[in-house]
Amino acid sequence: MSSTVPERATEAPTATGDLHRIHHNGREILLVGTAHISRASVEMVQHTIATEQPDAVCVELDAQRYAHLTERNRWEQLNIRQVIRQGQIPFLMANLALASFQKRMGLQTGVRPGEELAAAAQAAEERSLPVHLIDRDIRTTLLRAWRKTGLWQKIQLVTTLFAGLFEKHEIDEEELARLRQSDSLSSMLEEMGDLLPAAKSILVDERDRWMAHQLRQTAGARIVAVVGAAHIPGICRHLTHNESDAALAELASIPVKPLYSRLLPWLIPLLVAALFVIGFFFADREQLYQAAGAWILANGSLSALGALVAWGHPLTVVAAFVAAPITSLNPTIGAGFVTAFVQALLVPPKVRDMEAVLEAVVTLSGWWRNRLTRILLVFFLSSLGSSLGTLVAFGWLKQLL
Repeated sequence: MSSTVPERATEAPTATGDLHRIHHNGREILLVGTAHISRASVEMVQHTIATEQPDAVCVELDAQRYAHLTERNRWEQLNIRQVIRQGQIPFLMANLALASFQKRMGLQTGVRPGEELAAAAQAAEERSLPVHLIDRDIRTTLLRAWRKTGLWQKIQLVTTLFAGLFEKHEIDEEELARLRQSDSLSSMLEEMGDLLPAAKSILVDERDRWMAHQLRQTAGARIVAVVGAAHIPGICRHLTHNESDAALAELASIPVKPLYSRLLPWLIPLLVAALFVIGFFFADREQLYQAAGAWILANGSLSALGALVAWGHPLTVVAAFVAAPITSLNPTIGAGFVTAFVQALLVPPKVRDMEAVLEAVVTLSGWWRNRLTRILLVFFLSSLGSSLGTLVAFGWLKQLL
């Protein structure tokens, strides 16, 4: 619900380093700008909560990310077969890709990604202070970013995400301190806005609005809010603007898939079926049999090759060859979901794989050595092989015309 309390003009915030003090509607809000892999940020958060003695502590987390930070055995409880059944593998891969980048940066500073947020929650609980999770649900954010970007931007987004898996970048506390400064962050956000304006709007701007609203709703005369430094300017801008119920509902909604995204999975099967019908009535039967064989061979072989490159179990490779020609004609299920499920049945992840998943994703070889991430590779590479096989097969199918 939007606030019914009349808004008064917010005083200009006073900032000391990473601390931004705002007097708003008779309350004091202290925004603590952090870097998620910084030891200095962890210490600053602990010191601020201890000295400021707030009435409440807000953190830039949603329920899912909070659970990942506070439940050390969260990955051990993951049911990969259920994830596959629910069609959540792409979401899991995106989460791991983001975790990989942050984990690799954290290895250089010795700080677990998001440790300052966990430290803020722990410091609040030790003082019996309420902890408010003010960020939007991560799944909503990722799906909005995906579905509101165009096809070319989707390609750029995926390329950037997976390039970050293996990018080497040295970082230390000195550079983190520089990045927490608003001028550096402003230039970074402007660059992101130029390259991927829709994604930047959803990943940063919308969340600024959402968190500003949550801060307005938080009870207490003095509030400490721990957020990534990149969100400080936006939150300051939006604190004085009430969001309507309709605007909040839109921010929390998941857009429907674009029309082309809904039609394309059906277009290919219909086109293939039409080519075979034309071939049955007008083409030579020998050509029809050759085209059918080409469809099976191209889809099956390239999907199987993808499963093989991912070090899939031999029966997973066979499953890829059998499933791909069929699933390519069925928009409701992809070859990757079949192969991933078979791989999970035949080579299920062990406890040590679950425990070490975040260590595995920071190296290229780790994706193959870890049983959990290998299932994801089987999914991705067999799906890619099936898609390439469909394109190759069209070369033969067009001969039916």
